[in-house]
Amino acid sequence: MIRPHYAALTFLFVSAMPITAFADAPEVMQSNWRWDEDWSVLRDAPPDGPWWQPLKYVPLSADSSAWASFGMEARLRYEGFRNNLWGDGPAPDDGYLWRRVMPHADIHLGPFRAFGQLTAADALGVGAGEGPADATKLDRLQSFVDLRLPLGADSTLTFRGGRELLPLGSERLIGTRYGPNVPQAFEGGRAILDLDKVHAQFIAARPIDVRPDTFDDRRSRTERLYGVYITTHVADEVAFDLYWLGYRNDDASFFQGDGRERRETFGVRAFGTSGGWEWNWEAMLQRGRFASDDIRAWSIGTETSYGFDDVSFGPQVLLRANIASGDKNPNDGKLGTFNAMFPKGKYFGELSPIGPANIMNLQPGIEFDLGNSATLGLAGTAYWRASRDDGLYDVPGQLIRDGDDTRARFVGTQGEMVLGWQADQAFSASISYSIFEPGTFIKDSGPAKTIHMLGAEIMYRF
Repeated sequence: MIRPHYAALTFLFVSAMPITAFADAPEVMQSNWRWDEDWSVLRDAPPDGPWWQPLKYVPLSADSSAWASFGMEARLRYEGFRNNLWGDGPAPDDGYLWRRVMPHADIHLGPFRAFGQLTAADALGVGAGEGPADATKLDRLQSFVDLRLPLGADSTLTFRGGRELLPLGSERLIGTRYGPNVPQAFEGGRAILDLDKVHAQFIAARPIDVRPDTFDDRRSRTERLYGVYITTHVADEVAFDLYWLGYRNDDASFFQGDGRERRETFGVRAFGTSGGWEWNWEAMLQRGRFASDDIRAWSIGTETSYGFDDVSFGPQVLLRANIASGDKNPNDGKLGTFNAMFPKGKYFGELSPIGPANIMNLQPGIEFDLGNSATLGLAGTAYWRASRDDGLYDVPGQLIRDGDDTRARFVGTQGEMVLGWQADQAFSASISYSIFEPGTFIKDSGPAKTIHMLGAEIMYRF
């Protein structure tokens, strides 16, 4: 069940901390990804930053050709549910506390670079039992080495090998699973080519299977990923992604059965900003084989927003619209179910019981700037099945409702409110409330109670 005392304690702790307790950090931590941060700009910086600034640039040689950087992320997150999975889950009324610590080290030796990041994550009170996204004892999250070769004034070629997180584009297909407690890592190699306005990645990797004990995570024996992902900037704020991704799974499962999956995804993504507008549109086509059937699947995802900077509270209005194909006939020799493979966690919001397969949705929303680095986001979502002959899937791609006994399309509606606070570059906090009202399909296919979810999170990263 929802245990409000955990969330209340978390929120009171956040509210009681004065914003002046956090010193201004240098404007360096611009990337969401720790391995992309370049702290060499602190080489000549005055030592008057936050307490952790000396850890971000540690010279290892007199000529500054060798240096190291160290950091840490610590997160507490509470999630409480009533009627999870509409009352159909093994522990529908549940509340648990996720704890996660991720220290990292980044060492640069001329053209060579080594990056390592550990993770230790546990979960307190998971009624249904801990899964791979909930907990792991101390283990390697990332450990890779780079060799960077200059090809000209604005061009480099980087060879990377080892274990790493692999966010591609907007993470609709390959993401970090950052929202849950244990991120999704991959092990393999990449060649990264930067030519002026073109960024190309050549990838061959296997996902890491998370196991519960210390240093026991291993790369998958049944799944592999490979492909090419190219980003090109056609203007300062306008860019396109073009990609081809191959995926192999020797133990795949869909509504129509189990078997070996060989799938290729061809995609294009347009994203950018102009004036108050922002857009992120993506189209994906999938072909291949599943058991003895042909794969014929596709998906379109869009996100468009406009910001009113001259209006009080600077509201930003957005609309997300998505469709991912489903299978039309389990006996026609074709599989039409879209497979997002390794998408980002919390795909459609803080509450995401539904994943991007056999689904259509519309999600209008608005975000307000409350001042003092606080924001308030409101969103509503309506869901329908893309195909009446396919089931409903979760974010990892597992079938959660087969729909054998109903022809209904309408899955339900979801409302969500998120209050966030970014005190400075190091400290952030949020609290959210979500509700999911079941529609005709849920009511016809099993338990159909209204889902309630309360989330609260604090995080410190440097």
